[in-house]
Amino acid sequence: MILGGAMLTYLTGEKGYVHLVQGQEVKSFIRTSDQQTKVLPFSLSLDSFRVVYYPGTEAPSDYKSYVSYKVNGKWKEEVISMNRILSVEGYRFYQSSYDPDLSGSWLSVNYDPWGITVTYAGYLCLAFSSLWLLGSRRESFFRLLRHPLWRKTGLVWLGVCAFQLTAQARPVSVLARQDAEKLKMRQVIYHDRVAPFHTLARDFVIKLSGKPSYHGLTPEQVVVSWLLYPEEWQHEPMFRVKSKRLRQELGVKSEYAALVDLFDGKTYRLEGLLQKQQDEVRNTHEKGWLENHQAKKLEKEVLELDEKVGMVLMLQKGTFIRPLPEDGSVTPLSPLRIRAEIFYHAVPFTKILFMANLSLGLLALGWWVYSCMMRGGDKIRNWRSRWRRIWVWAVWMACLFHWTSYLLRWYIGGRIPLGNGHETMLFLAGFLLLCTCTWQRRFSFLLPAGLLLSGFTLLVAYLSEMNPQITPLMPVLLSPWLSLHVSLIMVSYALFALMCLCSILALSIRRHTWQRQRLTLFCRVLLYPAVLCLGIGIFIGAVWANVSWGSYWAWDPKEVWALITFMLYGMAFHVQSLPRFRNPYFFHWFLIVSFSAILMTYFGVNYVLGGMHSYAG
Repeated sequence: MILGGAMLTYLTGEKGYVHLVQGQEVKSFIRTSDQQTKVLPFSLSLDSFRVVYYPGTEAPSDYKSYVSYKVNGKWKEEVISMNRILSVEGYRFYQSSYDPDLSGSWLSVNYDPWGITVTYAGYLCLAFSSLWLLGSRRESFFRLLRHPLWRKTGLVWLGVCAFQLTAQARPVSVLARQDAEKLKMRQVIYHDRVAPFHTLARDFVIKLSGKPSYHGLTPEQVVVSWLLYPEEWQHEPMFRVKSKRLRQELGVKSEYAALVDLFDGKTYRLEGLLQKQQDEVRNTHEKGWLENHQAKKLEKEVLELDEKVGMVLMLQKGTFIRPLPEDGSVTPLSPLRIRAEIFYHAVPFTKILFMANLSLGLLALGWWVYSCMMRGGDKIRNWRSRWRRIWVWAVWMACLFHWTSYLLRWYIGGRIPLGNGHETMLFLAGFLLLCTCTWQRRFSFLLPAGLLLSGFTLLVAYLSEMNPQITPLMPVLLSPWLSLHVSLIMVSYALFALMCLCSILALSIRRHTWQRQRLTLFCRVLLYPAVLCLGIGIFIGAVWANVSWGSYWAWDPKEVWALITFMLYGMAFHVQSLPRFRNPYFFHWFLIVSFSAILMTYFGVNYVLGGMHSYAG
């Protein structure tokens, strides 16, 4: 039905665009496929257009077209905005673009009388069939739950350091620490939101030096000192230059360069170097991938260094720091929220957790393997029980610590932290810890598995973005479908990751039949909710896409690989037609190899293939 609906959309659907101008009545649209004019069965006119900005910023939060349409001789008024469409007699209008003078609006038009209904019906049939697999007494899932190794264990669904300062003195003028502390809680407009001055100063120092502090100075001291004593600070080697080749091009001996090192008199050295690298990228395009890749990498590093210089120049011009307007148009944050954000930046939650979880996970893995190899006895059982309580306590503490930081980020940002790659990795790690806490009582192997997987996930989040900035979402992401779509997808990824690691453990202890059977049973049970969450997540993503830009399936690389992953793992359900899946060894190898599709869907698409999902980073 899903494929049939897609075919009906292709055969009977029409897509196009219409340009509305204030004071003009429109009765047709331009079809995208052949640029032909198609007549609408009603009239449409634009009353006004407005861009809604985040308070006190120039970042748009929404685009609104106030339109009127005439049906059966009667005029009706409606508002078209992001994630809010206008549907009239089967024609759906989406906010696409607008004229620079705000006098006109461009709308996407979608006419699909049959395809959407059939496709959605197919998705619903898929959902009901998946639920039937979970609830029917005749299916394998129910029999697996009745297995003696799983009895009394149920599936629980998810409802939902201070700075290290060195005492090294610097031979440069700085603002007194007590004066800088007074600025910490001052509120400014930063990243299109209201934030404490501490957040701006911290990001500034991290951007320039790669560390949240500079030689014992607080971020506030560094920023204000750049303003008060620019002649001295321009000689300070604060700009981190990571590339050895770039340091050679600039003639800088150490890893850090001063602002004066980037200027030759009045000539900006990076400008000429950037032009040189752009020419090299073009010249090496035909030479080979390696040469071209090295040239692009150096060009990127030059641009990053140029961005750092731009921040300092903006600071000195007075355009980098934007205080709250005094006319009361922007509501200031509460003191509690300001203190919460400062505390969130002061404690490196992600760094602490990935180091602790990886270390404890390796120790717990050694304990579990040793326990499997040791024969029974009162002394061994007491030893195993005593250490098990330690690992359980460690997992619960890690889970509590992680979700405290996650909820704190939620409170600071005023939204569910699922808007970019860093935040989704945090959610994934948190769900892994919740699964571990839920099922560890029956399955002891989850103690090392949960700690290791959550540790690796947090390590990826930490390495990918050392300074995870909290920013407002773009208009298209301001939809309730986002949280449902992303959370379900990440829940499925967490379950697939658990199955992959448990399969590795099962293949590593082939001689221990009892533990291997428990691992196999655990993987077979988790397969059902994992595939179900992935399927529902894909369906909700299709609905979101249809509501946002009028196409429930655009063959985006992320969509294609999610579909491949869903179909790949769905093969494991067909044990009757594919009897090879009854073999535990084949089943575990299948789960290990199939996890590469998850890695490709999440990382490969985002960082290699690109597409519409790349905005989330």
